[in-house]
Amino acid sequence: MSLSPTKPLVGIPVSLRREEDRPSPHHITADSYVRTTMTGADVVPMLIPALGDSLNIDETAARLDGLMLTGGRANIEPHHYDGSPFPDDEVTDPARDATVLPLIRACIDHGIPVFGICRGIQEINVALGGSLHYRLHTLPGKLDHRMRRDLPHEQRLDLRHPISLAPGGLLAELAGTNEVMVNTLHGQGIDRLGDGLEVEALAPDGVIEAVRLTDAEAFTVGVQWHAEARHADHLLSRRLFEVFGDAARDCAARKAGRLPVT
Repeated sequence: MSLSPTKPLVGIPVSLRREEDRPSPHHITADSYVRTTMTGADVVPMLIPALGDSLNIDETAARLDGLMLTGGRANIEPHHYDGSPFPDDEVTDPARDATVLPLIRACIDHGIPVFGICRGIQEINVALGGSLHYRLHTLPGKLDHRMRRDLPHEQRLDLRHPISLAPGGLLAELAGTNEVMVNTLHGQGIDRLGDGLEVEALAPDGVIEAVRLTDAEAFTVGVQWHAEARHADHLLSRRLFEVFGDAARDCAARKAGRLPVT
């Protein structure tokens, strides 16, 4: 009896959170990322713990058919991009940094598709040699892109500003238009672009909202908005998950010898 192809395996790196009242830190991510990846991309999700140097990065990457990078409370530590030191009270996650940044590079090297959301687009940029603005809202002429904590929780993910999609770019093709509305819940943003990245979308104030690695073997895209939130009702977000899932299926098929290596 022949077996039908299994769904592709997509890794979702998690954050390492330490609570003062708990003796051991927790590996954690939001349920929305896991469920939206599973249903929106039609894949099998697998959480990747933030083990840093204890994790065999190359072996982990080789077993994946896709890599989904989520948002997170902590910001990437600035020493990864020669940025100014954070204030002492800034939330950081060195274990996640040490896991995700090399994992991105390994996945790209292996031709494994990568999709980054919020912190995820920043991780892609830093992994490829780019830098970040620490606080966008303090820069002249920039909007306040942070989450509206004065709003009820159910309204914080409402669409808040338009983004312009690069003419002829992947996102414009997926959306069928050159402008869409998105949510915004981030304090940091891309400053210097990483090597090989191309801007796919901009906010009205010039903040980079989406990037694509142009010479990657497989789909490698990051978006600054929370595409996992209400994705079924947002055409571009829904299409991004679908195309990411298609790329993961292609990756799995190549590994199984069902597709030629391009």
